[in-house]
Amino acid sequence: MLVKPPIGLSIIESCATCKLREERLFCNLKGVALQQLERIKFSTSYSANSTLFSEGQPSSGVMILCQGRVKLSMSGTGGKTAILKIVEPGEVLGLSSTVLGILHDTTAEALDPVQVNIIRRDDFIKFLTDYPDACMHAVQELSNTHNVACHEIRTLTLSQSVAERFAKLLLEWDGKNLESSQGRMTIGFTHEEIAQLLGTAREVVSRLIGDFKKKRVLEVKGATWVLTNRSALQKIAGIQPTH
Repeated sequence: MLVKPPIGLSIIESCATCKLREERLFCNLKGVALQQLERIKFSTSYSANSTLFSEGQPSSGVMILCQGRVKLSMSGTGGKTAILKIVEPGEVLGLSSTVLGILHDTTAEALDPVQVNIIRRDDFIKFLTDYPDACMHAVQELSNTHNVACHEIRTLTLSQSVAERFAKLLLEWDGKNLESSQGRMTIGFTHEEIAQLLGTAREVVSRLIGDFKKKRVLEVKGATWVLTNRSALQKIAGIQPTH
């Protein structure tokens, strides 16, 4: 089953020929396990800003993100929203809720046009039971999710200030940006979304960007951001500068 993709999204037809398979934990299966994965999954796509699943909704199965990025968020009191993670291609969505058979504890929204491979819960549980390699990969994926959550909690609760968290976020983005050139990045987030990542208000983010520009550690030209003084940014983040 394949839903017509959004404009500009070229569907990856087969897991066996996907370039990401060797790089990602869950997708990196071989032999009969990979063949069975091909049989039980079906592909679909979503346009940018679409909701893949919502917090409190029953889990019908897992989603393997093939292309695009997905924002995982959680709602709190007073209508506040916190962005927990930006999911990248090759990662699995809804894994814990599917394995445990519980409601989703997060909302998943497409930041870009995305393609996902979906495996229904009954098929997925049987797949893990029948193929130990797939089960181990699922355990590794859950462990990685746990480690990321611990890192985010540590950053949000133990950082001295929002400025420190913002500096760490910029350095983290730069480290993940394979196309980065001398600290140059393309930022696809609004000030509101950055605030949700930092656990603060949009106005605070706007003020921090202005402060960082005055300190000449950041240049902003539309969606293009440049880290102009990495050592100073590391000092703000409480990180020992690297040379």
